[in-house]
Amino acid sequence: MGFLLYTGSMINWTTFPRPIIALAPMADMTDLPFCLICKEYGAPLMFREMVSSEAIIRTNAKTLEMARFDERERPLIQQIFGSDPATMAEAARIIEEKFHPDGIDINMGCPVYNLVSNFNGASLMREPTRASAIIKAMRAAVQVPISVKTRLGWTKDTDILEFVHVIEDAGASLISIHGRTKEQGYSGKANWSRIGDAKKNTSLPVLVNGDIDSQSAAREALHQSGADGILIGRGALGNPWAFAELKYALAPTIYPAPIPPTFQERIQAAHKHAVLHVARYGEKGLVKLRKHLPYYFKKELAATYPYIDFKNLRHMLVNVTTLEDLETVLATLNHQLQ
Repeated sequence: MGFLLYTGSMINWTTFPRPIIALAPMADMTDLPFCLICKEYGAPLMFREMVSSEAIIRTNAKTLEMARFDERERPLIQQIFGSDPATMAEAARIIEEKFHPDGIDINMGCPVYNLVSNFNGASLMREPTRASAIIKAMRAAVQVPISVKTRLGWTKDTDILEFVHVIEDAGASLISIHGRTKEQGYSGKANWSRIGDAKKNTSLPVLVNGDIDSQSAAREALHQSGADGILIGRGALGNPWAFAELKYALAPTIYPAPIPPTFQERIQAAHKHAVLHVARYGEKGLVKLRKHLPYYFKKELAATYPYIDFKNLRHMLVNVTTLEDLETVLATLNHQLQ
């Protein structure tokens, strides 16, 4: 396995060091503050949360701000969604011109009703002609590589076997595959071996995604799929240390065995995340951070710290409104640990 090191200014997925380990794009989660936290703790590559192509071409200020990133996040891939080839192409052009990401990813996998009901996200798997036209239009509009994130299918997990041909023939450079169908949503178990079947049907690099929440899961996902790398999503929430663990798991001759974070280190990371949120969104950013905070203090820690009331802790964390509120909660936690 090669070194997980990237030094270029534009990603070439064919030569990007293997195994690829990246933060998966997650709506309302993989924003600038979270990406910076993950980067600080060792994430090699970021896929930013999706933005609307329609909103981008209307120069919607909020959406454009979502697409702005910090140079420290590089290499970074911006994901966009939409159903109209011309709109997607223009949105990609605007994003490249204004922000210069290292690549642009197309969401062809989100199962949420608000997206698929408008022919976005996973719905594009049912419209291969439209999906192909989108990729071709975007490829013609930008210089950076175009990638696609998708699923195994709409209702059948074999749909992906043909869909990878559509993606490759249209000119995409990389495919990320979540190991579930649209119908499954996030229920059931990710089918990594089916991703392996799809991998055999394309010459493009493939990333495996879904249920990768431990070192053993990462090794097994790569083994079953034969993929070129992994995308970790929910397993990274409140757990930026996951990237050091995964690098060691997949390249143990290169990276040292990671030391599990102490409770104090969890407190410190949550506070760093909060400071970044305030810098990005203002003091009200703490309300937006509420969905992240409980992940730093998962109930699984209760066995190790039985004297901490985790139920009450989570209640307090999802009710903070200011940085001072959070610091008070964290100071109380620190006191309990002494």
